[in-house]
Amino acid sequence: MTIPPAVTAARALVADLVTRGVQDAVLAPGSRSAPLAYALAEAADAGRLTLHVRIDERAAGFLALGLSKGTEGSPVAVVTTSGTAVANLHPAVLEASHTGLPLILLTADRPHELRGTGASQTTDQVGIFGSAVRFAADVPAPSGVAGSSVAPASGAAPDAPPAPDLRDLRNIAARAVSAALGFRSGHPGPVHLNLAFRDPLAPSTPLPGPPADTEQEGYPRPDPPLVVPVLQQNFASPALPGDPARTVVVAGDGAGPEARQLAEARGWPLFAEPSSGATGGPNAIAAYRLLLGSTELAEDIEQVVVLGRPTLSRPVQRLLGRPDVAVTVVAPGAGPWPDAARNAAVVLPGLAPFWFEQDAAEEPQEPQPAQEPREFLARWQAAGARVAQVLRDVTSDDAVIGGPTALSVARAVAGVLGPDDLLVVGSSNPVRDLELALGLDGPGPAVLANRGLAGIDGTVSTAVGVALSAARRGLRTRALLGDLTFLHDVGGLLRGPDEPPVDLEIVVVNDDGGSIFATLEHGALAGTGNVASATFERVFGTPHGSNLAQLCAGYGVDHQLVKDVPTLRHALQAPSHGIQVIEVRVPRADRYEETQALARRVVEAAAQTR
Repeated sequence: MTIPPAVTAARALVADLVTRGVQDAVLAPGSRSAPLAYALAEAADAGRLTLHVRIDERAAGFLALGLSKGTEGSPVAVVTTSGTAVANLHPAVLEASHTGLPLILLTADRPHELRGTGASQTTDQVGIFGSAVRFAADVPAPSGVAGSSVAPASGAAPDAPPAPDLRDLRNIAARAVSAALGFRSGHPGPVHLNLAFRDPLAPSTPLPGPPADTEQEGYPRPDPPLVVPVLQQNFASPALPGDPARTVVVAGDGAGPEARQLAEARGWPLFAEPSSGATGGPNAIAAYRLLLGSTELAEDIEQVVVLGRPTLSRPVQRLLGRPDVAVTVVAPGAGPWPDAARNAAVVLPGLAPFWFEQDAAEEPQEPQPAQEPREFLARWQAAGARVAQVLRDVTSDDAVIGGPTALSVARAVAGVLGPDDLLVVGSSNPVRDLELALGLDGPGPAVLANRGLAGIDGTVSTAVGVALSAARRGLRTRALLGDLTFLHDVGGLLRGPDEPPVDLEIVVVNDDGGSIFATLEHGALAGTGNVASATFERVFGTPHGSNLAQLCAGYGVDHQLVKDVPTLRHALQAPSHGIQVIEVRVPRADRYEETQALARRVVEAAAQTR
């Protein structure tokens, strides 16, 4: 059987990616990408990878992002055809770039002789993702002649690059995977291989399937990495500026457990965002952003150690921008470090082990007993405990007997889920409500979020990807989304009957619009008069009136409307199969007043600790 050069090259590329650790691939259908589609289907049928097919390229990109996020950073391939299909990957590529997730973008393209000629579905795809990718290559169309330097097609452009042989293709793949995983830079992220294919694009007869012996041509034994990963060394951290007794740790998105370990070892208050991976523990301060923005406690802070990317809170950003506060940023790898206020005093690639030991900056002495925290930490803990009680009071079943609030929904979700659960949370209000609710009823779940650019794009697809990958580790996944976030990616519910099964419960807090703006300065306009109120509703509130039950029915997804918090808890505790949407309707008109009232109660509670 004669296999066209395009299909042969695609098979070799897929085989090489599999040997380099790619376990999942997401494919959006198309004609020019047909060689890759045949190769992926062949590999999936042989059990060498899991193939996911999605109609919408934007959903496909975020599904791949979720798959990588759920496997803690495994490389995932995404395949599209040419033209606008490639551009639709851009939102997911940007998110992956800012969060350091290794996506391998395989975009099909016309051969060089058809570019710039007006050929259908042809545009300039070279460099389309700009600086958002860690590596990019424009791979010429294979000719089937090893080392050929002339494109065989009639009318080929005179400056067409030489066609690669399979050895070249494997080397390019090795470079791409190494860059995606950040082996040299310590800065993982998406990479882009733009793959030109020339007709014929399909085999004349069915492919025989990959050989069982991986030493045969097409599925070679795994090579050692082309690039050896940089070894993490002990960092000789300089002395941190500021008074160690008046230091706090800020754990932003992706900070990891190191932030919590540092805070507890040094006896420092911990301000941890939900998706930091550092929430919980005795040093975690409840509602820290409300305390920072409304009380005098913040005035005593002299030093902040930042891990991860803090993007959730304006009071935290104001703290990091204060000229009287020494800011130390821990930023491993070659990527940009978080310092929006341009106020960092020190940027470290990591912290040496001695920072995780008691009294590291002082002469060795007996560790202080854990039950006798330092006075600075004790004040923050006392304030946090009082505020936590306020939050319990305002979200209790009795307090919301007339109907759930968004904050009470977040508490119910966080309280039901445990350490063996994953929760994907949407941007805007849900993640901020969850920040206040986490820890009120126990440790809660591990939390994942698209905080790279903090957009609402593709969150349903991301949650599906997380659920697919997390299930392999025995973890159950839920999602907490606002109604606009859900509607923005409702197409992520669309799955074909032959796709891998997935179990995911999506809690949608439906307030018929964008209530996040009511908590910002724009919210004050909502009640200042008829004209201002109407303006706010149209350009910020954006009510939609969508019937989520009918939408879900159209996608073949189960839908349940719950009207109170106890019913929500029961629904989350019940066994679930497939994708299920649990809708909870909450009022939006009172969001601004609720936010202001809660801030006042926080100030009153914190004042009792002085």
